[in-house]
Parts: sequence; structure tokens; C-alpha cells
Amino acid sequence: MGALAEKYAVLKSRLAEVMDLRHAAAVLYWDQQVCMPKGGARARGDQLATLSSLTHGRFTSPEVGELLTDLAAYERQFPYDSEEASMIRVSRRQYEQRIRVPTRLVAELTRAGTEGYAAWLAAREADDFRVFCPALERLLGLLREKADALGFAHAPLQAFLNDIEPGMALADVEALFAEVRSVLVPLVRAIASSGRTVDDAVLYQPYAARAQWEVGLDAAKLVGFDLDTRGRQDRSVHPFTIAFSADDVRITTRLAPDDVRQGLFASLHEAGHGAYCQGIPASYDRTPLGQGASGGVHESQSRLWENIVGRSLEFWQSFYPRFRRCFPGQTDGVPLERFHAAVNRVQPSPIRVEADEVTYNLHIMVRHELERAVYRGDLAVADLADAWDAKYEEYLGIRPPNHVQGILQDIHWSGHFGASFVGYTLGNIMSAQLFEAALRDVPDLRERIALGDLHPLRCWMNEHVHALGAKLTPAELIERATGARLSAAAYRTYVTGKFTDLYGL
Repeated sequence: MGALAEKYAVLKSRLAEVMDLRHAAAVLYWDQQVCMPKGGARARGDQLATLSSLTHGRFTSPEVGELLTDLAAYERQFPYDSEEASMIRVSRRQYEQRIRVPTRLVAELTRAGTEGYAAWLAAREADDFRVFCPALERLLGLLREKADALGFAHAPLQAFLNDIEPGMALADVEALFAEVRSVLVPLVRAIASSGRTVDDAVLYQPYAARAQWEVGLDAAKLVGFDLDTRGRQDRSVHPFTIAFSADDVRITTRLAPDDVRQGLFASLHEAGHGAYCQGIPASYDRTPLGQGASGGVHESQSRLWENIVGRSLEFWQSFYPRFRRCFPGQTDGVPLERFHAAVNRVQPSPIRVEADEVTYNLHIMVRHELERAVYRGDLAVADLADAWDAKYEEYLGIRPPNHVQGILQDIHWSGHFGASFVGYTLGNIMSAQLFEAALRDVPDLRERIALGDLHPLRCWMNEHVHALGAKLTPAELIERATGARLSAAAYRTYVTGKFTDLYGL
């Protein structure tokens, strides 16, 4: 083994220790969300702060910096997308970002996130955003300090976007948002004025929790999420996915006794994330490559299985008989076509995770615009709830009836504020572009889905997305997988075509 190869081995060893610490913290986070008693919040904040400090210090040590500098020549010996070149390149990018942030600030942000989660839960119980405001104010101050440390004091959202969506410019994201908005707003209006009503009463009946749970597990397995030996599903206030390795991936869902959509589509959504995590090569475990390319690419997988597949007629042609066997009373006399129309009904709702495909991205734009206004100094934290309600009335024509169904519905702002939601809309855009490419490569894909065979699509996503881990930036991955640069064109075609047909526009 040459000297550079030996240094590469040392780098991997140091990175493995860093990732072990991160995953240990992730286990504590999962426990906090799933089963930790409320009284554990303060101690959990200290525990996570200690782990985050150790992780940050270990990763940003002078030794790691020297190794990355010395390995520049070794990196050039390998193809761009090789494991070796990618390991060094991705680690260097992350190192150069994190070395700017003091360890003290990392610990304070972690502690603020844990305390913020407790405050968010308390605010939800009280149905009062004011209970959460002090925690959010503290978090915001720390995040401004972080943006300053990163060299983006005057553009905090770009600083946070660099971490969430590597290589993407905020201006490009907002241009995509504007293009999507220009399609969705008139589509919502056209549907509202079409005079066509969709009966979705079948979805809002008493549904036994145990049967809902089993149906959700069946759907997750169809997506390709391994629940036998490498994954599990639990319940949480806000559904999420977390991975400690490719062989230990956890998803959560939530069930409503009189709304079958919530549990089923949450399970499909999180199983998309989970299958992505399980599809990353095991050789990338304990390295920076052992994660998704970005938040948006991760959402492309969850939104693809939840919506493009999970709300398609083809999916329900094969899955509806199973659903009816579990819920014979609720579905008696409800033909497939009516059920399919019900799960695709367009109806403005105050709840993001329950939103239909047409209005969903408007929820994201509300959040992004509020974050932007706060960082620009145009909006105070104390005024966020009123601004939220006004935006919902402007974009969706509704006002949330309370804070729980309004500004307190999402967990995200308890731990981060800024570019917190852009990945969801980027994921919708990417999912359509990836599915369009998969259809080109597998022409009978829709027919296979109708037969209940999701294996071809799962294999395509594994080859073109999952197996790459974090080697490529989101833009690089999309262009390589689809043969075209990231664009909203496929999403525009998908959403307008589907709902023009459903609503006879």
C-alpha cells in the first residue's frame, strides 16, 4: 500500500468514528420522538449537545484537514464518481463548511433544538403559538450566528440551502418555485370552477387502528422497504424516517380513527425514504457517502411512492382488493374508480401532510416566504402566526381554525428555521422527472404497477438514485439519471395532465 493509500485508509477510519457518533445521536433523537417521556427533554438536550460537540470536534480536527489536503493528489487518480474520489470530495466540502462553525455553537444549536421540540409539543397542547415563540427566538438567534460564521450574514437562506441542497443557488430554487406556482394557481382555480365534485366520504369513516397499521405495512413492503430484518415502523406525532445504517432504518407514521389517508399515505411516504436508505451500498456505511444526495432527492423518493405511484389508478387496481378485504364495511358499494377519485380529490386544507397534489406546493411556498420575510427583517417571530393565516387565505382561500392546524402543525421549526421546507417542492419536481425517465427505460412500467409488480420501478430507482449514496450533488444526480438538467417541465406535464383528466377540464 502506497503512502497516499495509507492516508486514505486513515481518513476512512476517522470518518467512521465521526459517523458512529452521529448515528449514536440519531438513536437518541429517534427515542425522543417515539418513546421518551416528556420529562426527559432537558437531559436529552444535554446528551445530544455533548454528542454533537464530540462529532463536530472530531470531524473538524486539524488531522482531518491535513488528510484532506494531502489526499488531493490521490483524489485525482480516480474517476469523479468513484468511491475514493467521491469520499474525499464530499468530505472536503462538508469539512470546509463545518470548520467555520464553532463547536460551542453546534452544541447550543443542538440543545436549542431539543428544547424547541419540547416547547413545540407544549404549544400544541395549549394550541398557542406564543408558548413556542421564546424557543423559536432563541433558535433564530443561533442560526443567524451560524450563517454569519459561514460567511452568509446577509443571505442566511443560501447558507442553509448549501447544507441541505449542495450546489444549488437560492435564485434557481425560487425560479423553479415561480414556475410551479404559475401552473398551480390557475389549475386550482380551474378545478374550483369546474363544477365537478368528488365524493371522498369513503375515506372519513371509523377505521380500526390495527387494520390501518397492517395496510400501511403492506404498502411499505410493496415499495420495497424491508421490514423483516432491516427496518421497523413506529408511531410519532410527526412521521419521519431515520437511518443508523443501511441495515437499521426506522420509519414512523400516525393514525387517525376517522381518516384512513393519514396512516396509509404517511407509511407510503416514509417507506420511500426508508427504501432509499436501505438501497445505499453497505460499503458506504460509516462514511459521508452513506446518506442521500440531498433533502430534495430524498423527497423525490418519498413523494414518488406516495403520489405518482400511490395515488395512481394503476396502483389501486392491484392494491384496492387488499384494502377492501381489510375494510369491507367502509368500501361496500364503492367501485375502484370512485375510490381512486377520492384519494385524488383537490380540496384546499390547512394541513400540509394531508394536502392534495395540486395544493401541496402552495403550503411549501407559504413556509418559505415566511422564513425569507423573517430573515430579511420584514416579519417578527411574534407576528408569524397572523402572517401564516393571511398567507393561507391568500394562496388557498382558507384560514386555519387554530394554531395546531396552522402554524404549529410541522415539527421542522422546532429544530431549524430557514430552507426547512424547500426540499419538498424540489422533491415533487424531481420525482416527476425521474419517473418520466423510468418510463422511457421501462415502457410497460404502468402495466407492471397495475399488476402489483413494483419491482421494475424499485430497481430503476435503486440503480439511478439509491446506489449512488451522496456521491453526486442533486443537480448532477438528476442530469445523470434523466439525461436532462433539473427542470419543472416533467412536473408541469404530470400535474396538469393528471388533474385535467380527473376533473374533465
